[in-house]
Amino acid sequence: MQIPDIMCAIEAHSGKLVPVERPVPVPKSDQVLVKVMAAGVNRPDIMQRKGLYPPPPSASDILGLEIAGIVVSLCNNINKLSVGDKVCALITGGGYAEYCLASSSLCLPIPENLSFIEATGIPETFFTVWSNVFDRGQLQKGETLLVHGGSSGIGTTAIQLAKAFGAKVIVTAGSFAKCQFCLKLGADTAINYKSQNFVSEIAKITDDKGVNVILDTIGGDYFQRNLQCLGLEGRLVQIAVQQSPKSEINLWTVMQNRLTITGSTLRTRDDTFKADIANKLLKHVWPLLLSGRIKPIIHSTFALSDAAQAHELMESSQHIGKIILTVAT
Repeated sequence: MQIPDIMCAIEAHSGKLVPVERPVPVPKSDQVLVKVMAAGVNRPDIMQRKGLYPPPPSASDILGLEIAGIVVSLCNNINKLSVGDKVCALITGGGYAEYCLASSSLCLPIPENLSFIEATGIPETFFTVWSNVFDRGQLQKGETLLVHGGSSGIGTTAIQLAKAFGAKVIVTAGSFAKCQFCLKLGADTAINYKSQNFVSEIAKITDDKGVNVILDTIGGDYFQRNLQCLGLEGRLVQIAVQQSPKSEINLWTVMQNRLTITGSTLRTRDDTFKADIANKLLKHVWPLLLSGRIKPIIHSTFALSDAAQAHELMESSQHIGKIILTVAT
């Protein structure tokens, strides 16, 4: 496959997304060049567009944290991948483009039963959920997980993975339709946070015992309410702060119930850390994807040139699952 010198990419300027021409990047040690067939849209992209989430120093300034496509070039020291391989990859930036660099250790084979578009919905959410729910949150079979934003890309992934490994799942969502979708996907209980008090609902559902793990992307006044929802030895895992990064905390609740409060961001972690997650996904999750037992939930697709409209949809929170950009071939 002939690789051009120039490619189309999407840059963020003054809060707006602008199509530009950029040189096709050249892979360095342990990198591969991927012809992008599709790229995922995620909330960190929204924050970066607004200037609130700058990329790490070594990352591309082009938006995009996950891609699916075809390997078209690679360094000589890479032996586990070949030109022509179909892969999906977690990246630190550069996905909103026709070509993108990816670490070879973070390229995963696309399950043969999934399309490029479906495979693009895997890296960001599956890496994030595995790292935070199972590694940091230590969710075990028979325990109960509460997921805020159950109909989001993270939420739909967390529901499926937690159920696949024998946990009970409670979600919050912002409409009747979203709650119903989560239930059909496998959630045991769905709470409409706009019409119900999730703290009192969880107390009823659990007979005042609380949940074992909470995966939260909201922050703000959800923080103290989350502590009220945790049972003894409960774990709160904070992975985003859509509402606010600041909140008051009742330390008595933490001490009396022996709670663990943790959180993480994935983008700035090194490739060794992320590669460990990739290996766990290959071992534990890829068989579930290949069997069709779980799958990434895709809400809609937009052409790369329509990335601004994709961002508008994500900011409206009207979607269920993932929003994907497709790249013309």
